[in-house]
Amino acid sequence: MVHHHRHRGHLASHHCVARRRGGATPSLLQVLLLILGLWLPVLDNGGLVLACGPGRGGGRRPPPRKLTPLVFKQHVPNVSENTQPASGMSEGRVSRHDSRFRDLVPNYNTDIIFKDEEGTGADRLMTQRCKEKLNTLAISVMNQWPGVKLRVTEGWDEEGKHATDSLHYEGRAVDVTTSDRDRSKYGMLARLAVEAGFDWVYYESRSHIHCSVKSESSSAGKSGGCFPGKSLVRTEDGLAKRLDQVRLGDRIAALDSRGDIVYSEVIAFLDRSLTERRQFVRLTTESGRMLTLTPAHLVPVEGRSSVFAGRVQPGDKILVRDPADENEVEHRLRWDKVMDSRLVLEEGVYAPLTMEGTLLVDDVVASCYAVVDNQDLAHLAFLPYRIWSSLKSFVRRLTLEDTRYPDIRQDSRTTKEGILSYASFLYWISSYVTPTRMIYQ
Repeated sequence: MVHHHRHRGHLASHHCVARRRGGATPSLLQVLLLILGLWLPVLDNGGLVLACGPGRGGGRRPPPRKLTPLVFKQHVPNVSENTQPASGMSEGRVSRHDSRFRDLVPNYNTDIIFKDEEGTGADRLMTQRCKEKLNTLAISVMNQWPGVKLRVTEGWDEEGKHATDSLHYEGRAVDVTTSDRDRSKYGMLARLAVEAGFDWVYYESRSHIHCSVKSESSSAGKSGGCFPGKSLVRTEDGLAKRLDQVRLGDRIAALDSRGDIVYSEVIAFLDRSLTERRQFVRLTTESGRMLTLTPAHLVPVEGRSSVFAGRVQPGDKILVRDPADENEVEHRLRWDKVMDSRLVLEEGVYAPLTMEGTLLVDDVVASCYAVVDNQDLAHLAFLPYRIWSSLKSFVRRLTLEDTRYPDIRQDSRTTKEGILSYASFLYWISSYVTPTRMIYQ
């Protein structure tokens, strides 16, 4: 075991794994009760109550806020469109012959007028996220100005009418007006678009409002948190191994609850895709370490416990394996200042889950978890899965002692692609019972 001497007090504590060596397999009811029991303290602390209908909370409806119209050339948020806090980077044009074209969906909402000057129906094509936000905006427009409808002048562009990196080419952007083309309404229309949930809204022209959304691949709810396939982890033999070569049962470097570097077994992949391209945040530190992961992934930050990667700022300090200790038997960790944070597009999606709930990726400490802003709570929520994995390992060891049976461990090394069903279940639970302030938005 390798010890971390200097910064143990700064690390977020992680619950130790309860390793059972016997006993019956927990029933589905027991698992559900345990999961609900884990989240009840959060509900109590968040001051929430469950209403009879779907959605969050209950009680009195808060009074409506007074909306302030945007002014000409103002955009919300006040950052560039292709940055992580806004709609993110362009992922490349989508043509009718592109495999991503099938991800575009038509919008036949009768409360929206589509200009469709090309006569091809292209303006009606958009990503699912863009469609949802646009339909929400259409309702807001009718409520704000009875008898007036939302009008779309530009949607998906296949004719090259926009700038090179325009999100119109991906069906992630729309230009909108009101049906009466009353320009005095456009400032408020822009504000309504912000309230509808568009990720970036720009009062771009006197003749329209530009709205765009994040890509489907960068959506936190799609999978949570992942690393690209070319990221490296360290194995027990001291060698670096690409994540796309890691298999179930491998033991990789991780951080335990005491702040020690240990080698922890990979018991699952919360998400895994060989060829999917996705937007990641790349954090570069003062010593040159680079950690690449999805924005909703948790990272230990000095003085702030675990933080979503998308919220780590230059000047924050993250834990890295001390580069001065490369030839020492005992490796240590130290805090290293983040110098740069930027969006990158990478291929391959891998989210290994270790018994410790942590791992070292490219010699930087990261969590195995995402979406919920609490490392301890996330690790506790996966306790039933860790217990089940321990039981399977125990049975496997007993079976392998008898040479008459095949090595069932080999079957476990063939990992399927997609999101782990247990993780999907937890994401679904958290969307209903977890306070909004703890969920990555």
